[in-house]
Amino acid sequence: MKSVTFITGNQDKADYLEKYLGYPVDHVKLDLDEIQSMDLKEIVEHKIKQAYQSIQKPVIVEDVSLEFAALNGLPGPFIRFFVDKVPFKSICSMIPPQSRAATARCVFGYYDGNILKLFEGSLNGTIAEEPAGENGFGWDKIFIPDGYSVTRASLSEEDDKKTYLQVKPFAKLKEFLLSE
Repeated sequence: MKSVTFITGNQDKADYLEKYLGYPVDHVKLDLDEIQSMDLKEIVEHKIKQAYQSIQKPVIVEDVSLEFAALNGLPGPFIRFFVDKVPFKSICSMIPPQSRAATARCVFGYYDGNILKLFEGSLNGTIAEEPAGENGFGWDKIFIPDGYSVTRASLSEEDDKKTYLQVKPFAKLKEFLLSE
C-alpha cells in the first residue's frame, strides 16, 4: 500500500480517514486556493494538483457539496460558506416546503504527480424544516438522509456510520490504494 498524505486542517477528518482505510496516513494542513465552481470534481482536481506541487509526495484531498434541488444545486460546494455565515434555521427556511430534496456529495482526490484519481460518494435526502441534533459535522443538523425521519446529527451511531460511508467514498479510495 502506498504512503499518502491527507491534506486537511481538520484532525477529526484525518482520524476518520485513517480509521476507514485501516492504516496510517500522514496529515498536513495547507492553505489551498479553492476555485469557484459548481463542479465538485473540478474543485478537487485543482486542489489536489496544488497540494502535490506544494509537498511533492502522493496526496489525498477531499471536498463536499450539499445541493438543494429547489435552488438548482446551490449552495453545492459553497455549503461551507453558508454554514459559516448563515444560521442553520435561516438555511432551512430558504427551502420551499414543496421541494426540500437535497443531495450530499463527497469527492476524494488522489495524485502522485502522474496518476490522478477522483472517487465520489453521494447520499440523497431532504433539508429539515428546523435544524436538529447534537452530533455530526458541518451541515448534519439540517440534512435528513433518505429512509430516515431525523437529521444526520440525530442518528444513532450505527445509522450515522452507515450514511457516512455512503457519502464518503472510503471503500473506493481504499481499493485503489491497495491495488497500487
